[in-house]
Amino acid sequence: MKVLALNSSARPDGQSKTKLLLDHLVVGMQDAGAEVEVVDLRKKNIKNCIGCFTCWTKTPGICIHNDDMTAELYPKWLDADLVIYATPLYHFTLNAQLKTFIERTLPILQPFLMEYNDKTSHPLRRRHPKAVFLSVAGFPECTVFDQLSSWANFVFGWDGNLLAEIYRPNAEMLSQPVVKNKAEEILAATRQAGKEIVESLKVTPETMARITQDIIEDKYAFSQMGNLMWKTCIAEGLTPKEFQERGLVPRPDSIETFLMLMSFGFNPQAAENTKATIQFNFTGEVTGQCWLTIDSSSITSAEGSAENPDLTVNTPFEVWMDITTGKADGAQMFMEQKYSVEGDANLLMQIDTLFSS
Repeated sequence: MKVLALNSSARPDGQSKTKLLLDHLVVGMQDAGAEVEVVDLRKKNIKNCIGCFTCWTKTPGICIHNDDMTAELYPKWLDADLVIYATPLYHFTLNAQLKTFIERTLPILQPFLMEYNDKTSHPLRRRHPKAVFLSVAGFPECTVFDQLSSWANFVFGWDGNLLAEIYRPNAEMLSQPVVKNKAEEILAATRQAGKEIVESLKVTPETMARITQDIIEDKYAFSQMGNLMWKTCIAEGLTPKEFQERGLVPRPDSIETFLMLMSFGFNPQAAENTKATIQFNFTGEVTGQCWLTIDSSSITSAEGSAENPDLTVNTPFEVWMDITTGKADGAQMFMEQKYSVEGDANLLMQIDTLFSS
């Protein structure tokens, strides 16, 4: 099988989740013996179709434009047995880069009107390659792809031409350490999907369920953490890419979001032999109490006062948030008496390790 994989993401490698998922699908196809070429459309010069119909009249099957599409990509598209259309979800469908490519495949059609399956259509000039659609989105629900799926099936779904649709919601979480195990399972399932497409021209329901599984159970907590990230980006004047490159931490704005952040950042490996309760008494911008209990590799938390905590931290909320997000050094703040502690001081020294994720 000869496969042409079109990556339409505008993001570079390492940032693009479209490319991440596509790369794993491609590996699975190659493992099954397919010959796969990956093309990054953002690096190509593809002009817009201008609707002149020259490719239907003066130069049948050949576009008027002299660009990468005419000279390179369209011939490769025609020669492929299967084309993967990989796109991030933009406004709930495919992005402009991929849509431009698809519009430029018009020369494969002849201009004549014919009825096919009770619909008016144009006859093919050449064999049309089979199709697979792949997309990623930030929202956590699979239903966010409904419009894209409807469009893909309407355009490519005739006579079984659309072999598979691979859609991954909540895709930005794939690079987060807190869900590393699930992310690895999702990517392994994507590789398996690649093998299945080559070997049987379909993806099994079991494999698809693994690809689309919930990567995080608490959608509310995910939304809250996402909102904190955006608030921090706005406050610091950064893009999400710059936020990630600087290794920043979303800044909590309430006790609730502080506890969520600590749960997300908990490092169970570092806490393997730890059993302790940490009490926080906040003053200043946010006033209140909360506690965290670590029991080996698990963590529980709640607002309020804990019984017999091993460590109590008395601090202005804003001071501890500066420490939590790395804007201030905890030891220096302690020396300057910006906050105080009671109980196990050694536990205080372990906090950076226990929450290093």
